[in-house]
This record gives sequence, structure tokens and C-alpha cells, in this order.
Amino acid sequence: MAVAGGGRALALAQPVTFVTGNAKKLEEVRAILGNSIPFRSLKLDLPELQGEPEEISREKARLAAKEVNGPVLVEDTCLCFNALKGLPGPYIKWFLEKLGHQGLNNLLMAYEDKSAYALCVFSLALGPNADPITFLGKTPGKIVLPRGPNDFGWDPIFQPDGYDQTYAEMAKEEKNTISHRYRALAQVKSHFAEAKYTFQSEP
Repeated sequence: MAVAGGGRALALAQPVTFVTGNAKKLEEVRAILGNSIPFRSLKLDLPELQGEPEEISREKARLAAKEVNGPVLVEDTCLCFNALKGLPGPYIKWFLEKLGHQGLNNLLMAYEDKSAYALCVFSLALGPNADPITFLGKTPGKIVLPRGPNDFGWDPIFQPDGYDQTYAEMAKEEKNTISHRYRALAQVKSHFAEAKYTFQSEP
């Protein structure tokens, strides 16, 4: 991971734009990052890409940086079933919309292996011509029948290893110290601390 500007602090013309239209996701990112990185959020209609999670995230960052004409942070979340060789993976949003929590459980009915992992990929593009930098966070767990509030995606069916609660049943503060999103954002925070970016005010 290259340090920006060959070791010199790189001045960014504006705060980082975190691209999301998901209020719950934004709430978690704000809770985890606090004031460590100046950012604003924006919903963009980017094309739905296919491929491996890192490739999708990097390409989304490139497209978003061109649209915003400045630094952007994009996030892709995957739920990967080991028995299905990593599927649904980056397509979990559409699987959940079509099948629901019970349908996702049904996908694993023929398999003894219910293990899974939650994967979060953040990509940072410092501008429209910059090569995106990628950060991965992964939390292993298993797929269970839905438990807990049904207000944030697939949280009710994912039980992280070492816990007897699903993501949905956990207190937000606890989830935000072990989640895939937390682990990826810890790397984002470290990168910003090491790179020592400075932010100019917008003209």
C-alpha cells in the first residue's frame, strides 16, 4: 500500500465522499470512524458490476471518483457461504431481495456445512485518475435461522464465530467492534493516519 506523495502529506481538495444510499450502513460507518476522517455521504447511481469483490469495489471507486471529481470511498459487502464456494458473495443483496432470510437458509439445506464469512471491501480513490486502494475486512461465522430485529439486511441470519447472538441481536456497539465493516475501516483509518492527508476547504 503506497504512502501518498512519496512520504509527503498529500493535500486533498475536498473531504472524502462516502458513496452510499443505505442509511443503516452510513450510521455504522459514522459510529466506527467517529471524527477520524472528514467525510460526507452521497448516493450515486453507479452501474451494478459483476466479478470478484475486490474488482467490483475498485471499479466502483474509479467510476464514483470521476462522477464526484474528487476523493471517494466506496464499500461492497459480501456474505459468502463456504459450502457454495463463496456464493452469494457480492450478489447477496439480490439473493436476499428475491429469497428472503428463509430462502437463504434453504440454499444450505442440502449441506452439512453452514459456515460462512462476512466480507467488507472498501476502496479509496483519491481522484478521478488515481488508482484505487483496497481494504478488506472479514468475519467468520455461520448461517442460522433468523433471529433479532429485521431492519438491516442479512444480519438476522449471520452468527459470528465465538458468539451466541446473530449480528441483529447484538448491541450496535458490540457488533461495531468485531464486524467485517469494522475490520475493513480499521485499515482505512490506519492508512489515513500513515498517509497524513490534509484537506483544503472547498472553493
